[in-house]
Amino acid sequence: MKIQIAGYERHSSVNGPGVRFVLFTQGCPHHCPGCQNQDTWDRNLGESMEIEELVSLILSTKYIDGVTLSGGDPLYQAEAIHILCKELKQKNINIWCYTGWTYEAIQSSPDLVAAKEALDDIDVLVDGPFVLSLLSKDCIYRGSSNQRLIDLKKSKEKGSVILMDENSLDYGL
Repeated sequence: MKIQIAGYERHSSVNGPGVRFVLFTQGCPHHCPGCQNQDTWDRNLGESMEIEELVSLILSTKYIDGVTLSGGDPLYQAEAIHILCKELKQKNINIWCYTGWTYEAIQSSPDLVAAKEALDDIDVLVDGPFVLSLLSKDCIYRGSSNQRLIDLKKSKEKGSVILMDENSLDYGL
């Protein structure tokens, strides 16, 4: 299967804890005013890449603490993201994913079933649209204060949203 990407950065320290491989997916239906990645909105742009090729590239990257999926909105290509995450989880790779949908919308919308399945192998979900009026430099790993850092494993266990402790060094690594 192929995934449409805008690009990647092999070593980043600003898209989650530690040093991370960041994949920027192509395509986003949210079109948030003030978005810093507007060039990723059009799903038809970017580069088409085989998931197996992408997995090999990620696994060959040394000195990373995890992978961050950004965009665009990675869950706009939920089936491909699900396959990618499943492959990475088999190698015990920590995965963070940014999405403009809220966790609750993903859980309840019949249009987002594939996105819900993709969450199975993601460790931390940064959810919610970027809201320019809520822009905050005080938000760790988020652009606006409405966005949340959700610990997906604990949320599944408890049956409700469990946020990451921003005062802790434990960010799901």
